[in-house]
Amino acid sequence: MLEKLKDLELETLVKIEQAENMDQLREIKVRVLGKKGELTGLLRSLGCISAEERPAVGKKANLLREELENAIKLKEQVLSDKMKAEKWEKQRFDVTLPGRPVLMGQKHPLTLVMDEIKQIFLGLGFQVVHGPDIESDYYNFEALNIPPEHPARDMQDSFYITDQYLLRTHTSPVQIRAMEKQAPTLPVRVIAPGKVFRRDDDATHSPMFHQVEGLAVDYEISFADLKGTLLLFVREMFGPEQRIRLRPSFFPFTEPSAEVDISCIMCNGEGCRVCSNTGWLEILGAGMVHPRVLEVSGYNPKEVTGFAFGMGVERIAMLKYGVGDLRLFFSNDLRFLRQFG
Repeated sequence: MLEKLKDLELETLVKIEQAENMDQLREIKVRVLGKKGELTGLLRSLGCISAEERPAVGKKANLLREELENAIKLKEQVLSDKMKAEKWEKQRFDVTLPGRPVLMGQKHPLTLVMDEIKQIFLGLGFQVVHGPDIESDYYNFEALNIPPEHPARDMQDSFYITDQYLLRTHTSPVQIRAMEKQAPTLPVRVIAPGKVFRRDDDATHSPMFHQVEGLAVDYEISFADLKGTLLLFVREMFGPEQRIRLRPSFFPFTEPSAEVDISCIMCNGEGCRVCSNTGWLEILGAGMVHPRVLEVSGYNPKEVTGFAFGMGVERIAMLKYGVGDLRLFFSNDLRFLRQFG
């Protein structure tokens, strides 16, 4: 029996040493030390040997189990260290290689222009106010002097949610909300930036675009105040040499109304292909607040007056950056957007 234990010891130690991975080591452990292993089988056969040999064989068998368990633990540590080393070798990188650049985000050109517009009017004492993108028919049309049968709706009846709610077609409803909230306190000086929605889609129009509407209401506000405010804005946005021209126009919520042009930024007003040789580029619409709009908002049109204006942010950006197609702002082409960092 002692010879069998000796042979098992030598054979097992050699196999432990030769094991190349954890699976082989586990197989050896089960085959020798498991419940049905070789060493366990020898211990169960102690009853077949003489009483004189039994103590020595039992002692030897217990020492062998302890020896083999220690040998397996040491081998497990060796294999574990080997696996870690191999994994590190695969992951190791060359520290002399150049690093990968971290790509930094930047503001969209429309956001840059929107922020610049806000800063100009904040400097003039205006406040920035916001309103809902889904607007009621009352605020989007009727409160702005556009009743249901008015032809001005033809260009703006766009994306209805229900019969009485639609995606707003301009940010002018925010002016009504601001006046209602503040009435009868004066002065009112607000700008309303945000998204608007109309049935347009071509090189100069989009079904979703951005507007900034402005409103000033106080005692004795005149058309001259409107022109002076817009001239200052244009010169801050496009340069100190810019000029503006006001042409008669019509808007239901202002009276009188005007289209506002700036001297062509391409030819400085001399005439070119961009301005159709007129020397002027249309930039926004404006006018004096209609008395009915003041009245429905809680102000007495016989005591106070006001002016309003509205501009498309995309239009301003196209002129400022010389972009010929509005759709480029929404194409998500990084080659285009990175030019404005």
